[in-house]
Amino acid sequence: MEKFKAILSLVQKQQTTLSFGLVALFTVGGEQIFSSIVFRCPCSSWNFLYGCVFLMVPSLVLLLLGYLLSNKTWRLLTGCCMNASKIFKMNNICGTVKSLIQITVNASVAPLTWIGVALLHGSYYECAMTGFNNTAYIHKVCNGKSKCFEDFHKLPCDGKSSLSASDREDVLLEIRAQSQVLGWMLIASIMAIALAFTCLSRCCSPVSFLQFKFWTSYTHQENELFECLATEHAKNLAQQNIRSFFEPAEAPAIETPDNKAWEKISALHKFSTKDNYYSTLHKYVESGGDNHKKSTW
Repeated sequence: MEKFKAILSLVQKQQTTLSFGLVALFTVGGEQIFSSIVFRCPCSSWNFLYGCVFLMVPSLVLLLLGYLLSNKTWRLLTGCCMNASKIFKMNNICGTVKSLIQITVNASVAPLTWIGVALLHGSYYECAMTGFNNTAYIHKVCNGKSKCFEDFHKLPCDGKSSLSASDREDVLLEIRAQSQVLGWMLIASIMAIALAFTCLSRCCSPVSFLQFKFWTSYTHQENELFECLATEHAKNLAQQNIRSFFEPAEAPAIETPDNKAWEKISALHKFSTKDNYYSTLHKYVESGGDNHKKSTW
């Protein structure tokens, strides 16, 4: 879990092809472990449900973890019940939708990788389809082989089926071929959609290519520095309060931004070529927000 969280954090911070590749590689390794150690097809009436659960449920868990570990998710949702205009205000709706799309795209890397690799491997699909109670499908796959219809759900388990080894392998090969075709179709579709989405977003970009790279670099540096300095400021404030508790004495005041300032820099940011602010923090500082009232401790 800690390794998975660290890799997803890398994705959220850098948004690079390498980080997405690391998530995909980690997911592939997890799928291989599940299929070789955990997964055991029951070869009974449970086949369809069991295979579908292993194919779909881990991908759903990975998707939910992607949402859970995304900073953008909590930046968008924190305080929205107390301040509905944060999301539903007319000039914020487009930004909210854009953020939700970005969060979903980032969170979908691992679950789609799981499904694609699982389909290429074929074991989950094989187990599920041998439990698929459809007469037309079973007759088509069995292709006239004797006893195949009666023992269809037993095919994934070697030794349980009364079919000859060659007939059993022929049927399983056809099911695996279906799984692999679906897997490649899914992968190709994802790549095509990703390319189209990237082209569309870049075509609609308000900035040029080099300015976009600068913007990305600035955002990354701002996030890292903000986290570092905020941690240091919180540490200093905590140390002063603890010393004041154990050693009552007049301590130098430590100022922190008030609630209004925190709310402003936490808002969604929409880039405008009129002002060239690269983040809400940048806009807050450049517009003189640092002169607002601060809380003193």
